[in-house]
Amino acid sequence: MNPVWSTAEPSSPALTDSARAVLKTIAVNGPATRPQLSALLRFSKPTMSAAVTELERYGLLAPTGVNRGQVGRTSVSYGLGPNAGYVIGIDCGTTQVHAIARGLDGSKLAEVAHPLDDRSGKDRFRTIETVIAELLPDCAGKATPLRAIAIALPNIISPSIERLPGRDTFIAVLERLKDNYGVPVLLENNVNCAALAEYHEGAAKQHSFAIYMQIGVKVGVGIVLEGKLFRGFRGAAGEVGHLPFPWSEREQPRWQHVETYLGSAALLERAAQDWPAHEGNPPASASELFALVERSATARTIVEKHAGDIGNLAAACVSILDPQLIVLGGGVGQNAILLPGVEKAIRDLCWPVEVVVSQLSNQATVLGAVRLAIDFAMARLLGEDSKAAFLYPGALTADLINI
Repeated sequence: MNPVWSTAEPSSPALTDSARAVLKTIAVNGPATRPQLSALLRFSKPTMSAAVTELERYGLLAPTGVNRGQVGRTSVSYGLGPNAGYVIGIDCGTTQVHAIARGLDGSKLAEVAHPLDDRSGKDRFRTIETVIAELLPDCAGKATPLRAIAIALPNIISPSIERLPGRDTFIAVLERLKDNYGVPVLLENNVNCAALAEYHEGAAKQHSFAIYMQIGVKVGVGIVLEGKLFRGFRGAAGEVGHLPFPWSEREQPRWQHVETYLGSAALLERAAQDWPAHEGNPPASASELFALVERSATARTIVEKHAGDIGNLAAACVSILDPQLIVLGGGVGQNAILLPGVEKAIRDLCWPVEVVVSQLSNQATVLGAVRLAIDFAMARLLGEDSKAAFLYPGALTADLINI
């Protein structure tokens, strides 16, 4: 028998302040005993007992095990309960649609990925429905209810997504998701999602202010400060591909030329132009180029020049944002061999900043979408403000962006 999914948005019980504090603490820090929670929150024993009982009644908290003390005393450890629910995060890229379902405590429930034969908006967006339908049966019996879906797109996410390619098809998909599952659907830029993932569970985990630079087919920056994304007024913060470039007395800046120049296609074109005949065919992919660095002086020179170019862009970001850390990601950026050249350019042009490569690789965007959905769903449960770049239904406001 196929599961029947509710089409009504899951309710959030009106919790007392003490119950909300306990729920938030466990959601952030993981399972804990009553004494541990009391020490963290400075609650009296009766207050803690009432809060735990309240959360257990709603199924938001449940025992996860028993801790034994040094003198033989035992205490029950509590984690999120069966009714805390789960979320789905989706990376809707240009080559595949990748989705992960996780509980609000971060526990992984299911994962599915579909390659895209047709990269048009219509095929990409409809594949979102396919991956969700495949995920849900694997989540049945593990957690309930579904509380939010977050979708990462390689586009600027403005208030009404007015300039999203295939917008009409996508709005129809969102409407069907609302009708079928009855949960909020959040949209976010893919680089922003990757930045959020690196902050919470990747290379930027111990840093308060980090930027994620994606260098691959396209170029972009995600900005995370104290766990929050900085999106800008129109949702276009970090669109460094639009910076004026080249910038000199003799050349006129061209539209999106930073992205064109630093993108992997242009890198391979330059490699092909400079490749000597005695070294055989030029590399056909960025990964092949980087693999040749150890035994080809030509490849090494090309990569070192590209590292310097990336460093120039990074220095511009440092001068404006002054981050604590830069995380390099994307198909090109995640190569550690770039680090010395990037760091040198930053030192030469402004001041030293720590630069590292992504720890999450091609999982960063989908994990960031999951984190976005978890944060949103937990905020709803706690009765807190839950902002999103775009939230369906109810988000289609006047669009001011003109990029």
